[in-house]
Amino acid sequence: MELDDLSDRAWEGNAARLHDETARHHGDATAIEYHSTTLTHEELREESARFAGGLADLGIEPGDVMLQYLPNCPAYLIGALGAMKAGVAVSPVNPQYRRRELAYQLEDTQASVVVTHAMLLPHLREGLEEIDWDPVLIGVASTDDDIHMFESVRGEETFVERADDDIALLPYTSGTTGKPKGVQLTHRNFRAQICVTLRPGGELEAEEVRSLVWLPLYHITGFTHTAWQPLIRGGRVYLRSAANWDGEAAMELIEAEAITHYVGVTAMYVDMVNSDAFGEYDLSSLETAGEGGAKMSIAVQEEFEDVAGVDIGEGYGLTETNGSTHTQSRSTYGLRHGTIGQPLRMTDCKIVDDSGDEVQPGEEGELLVRGPQVMKGYHEMPEATAEAFTERGYFRTGDIARRDDDNYYEIVDRKKHMINTAGYNVYPSELEELLSEHDAVAEGAVVGIPDERRNEVPKAYVVTTPDIEPGVDITTEELTEYFLDNVAAYKHPREIEFIDELPRTTSGKIQKHRLEDE
Repeated sequence: MELDDLSDRAWEGNAARLHDETARHHGDATAIEYHSTTLTHEELREESARFAGGLADLGIEPGDVMLQYLPNCPAYLIGALGAMKAGVAVSPVNPQYRRRELAYQLEDTQASVVVTHAMLLPHLREGLEEIDWDPVLIGVASTDDDIHMFESVRGEETFVERADDDIALLPYTSGTTGKPKGVQLTHRNFRAQICVTLRPGGELEAEEVRSLVWLPLYHITGFTHTAWQPLIRGGRVYLRSAANWDGEAAMELIEAEAITHYVGVTAMYVDMVNSDAFGEYDLSSLETAGEGGAKMSIAVQEEFEDVAGVDIGEGYGLTETNGSTHTQSRSTYGLRHGTIGQPLRMTDCKIVDDSGDEVQPGEEGELLVRGPQVMKGYHEMPEATAEAFTERGYFRTGDIARRDDDNYYEIVDRKKHMINTAGYNVYPSELEELLSEHDAVAEGAVVGIPDERRNEVPKAYVVTTPDIEPGVDITTEELTEYFLDNVAAYKHPREIEFIDELPRTTSGKIQKHRLEDE
């Protein structure tokens, strides 16, 4: 489907109408492939519309929030599209989250309904113990008596009109301080980001587009760019669970199914290049290969490009921008490695110094962005929302960047302290708060340390309470289990070191740069 195929009604209101338009043009074409199970665009349209009716039958109303605590599977896309058709905001949850993280997102969203998978249900139940109401539970592959089977939640086909400014998605992003923040992405935000790829003269016919979705769908890149953009265009997505990532299996699938579009994080490309089978599979079907989250080794990039015959284009975006604001793949002068390319055609951005004045090309400053894909604000956090935007409506990304004379941008540093591990953002403040709650810990500090595969990983420096002897009364193994019991596995510190005291300035501030230097 291209821009000219859209009816006038598709440009306003409920963004779910975009896929209804796709089904009108490409109904018989395959939309989803999941381990040999397939669903056409018309079947996806019907199933999602009936799921919307099923939500209404369960008493879920427009404006309610639905948590999706699922791995990559067809139910994820049916459920998300169906919720949007029901006028319900979708709040994706990382399937690696556990009790503490689940309880917070449940409480903050006041979710009326949760869709989960049988294998995640024990963790969800632990989170539900922390709240004082009982949301409706819908389970995939679940036979529990108190769970509605996902396949059975079906009613009359339903489509609820929504305003452009109503919330479609409510993903959560951790902050450098305080609690995670709900990002309010509206139907207009979603529609704007999706439609940026719809343009005349595409390289492929719509039904020739085949996107491999191995990035987690709870993540904004996986959801928006690797799944919905190719689906709305009329293409096919191949869903695989991020928990079962395998570099050789990915290359085998690219060859067998003639995959045309693939986006991964640095660690995924490292795994493919380092595989003994690298070079044995034909990857020439790839029209585009994308990467984001962390800069890739030039050696890895060049080796993949030489074998696959396709350049890897780096992009840039945030949860708050519903995905991309910059990309190399659509830049005027082609790819320039080491940059994030030029701003998307709908994105206005600039780089400013500490005084808010715009800097000249080649100079560094904070990247500010503005456009129809930028969030409405943070959920029930008016002060944080106000701080996030300038008076003229630019969003403060917190990243330090520079641009060249051709308007290609490069990210050079992070203004906000954050650890990027295999494309996942880990905020030390969350781990430090958890450390402070342990009876044996007086204080702790978490920093990022280099890692060849994952870019960097967390390391915790721990000062125990006076009555605790490190290594005897408390061990690093016990603290590791403590982290794993409370937060997603990718967040836990890969190294824990007991120290007598944390380095501080004369004013008492912890000098993390000294810990990083060590």
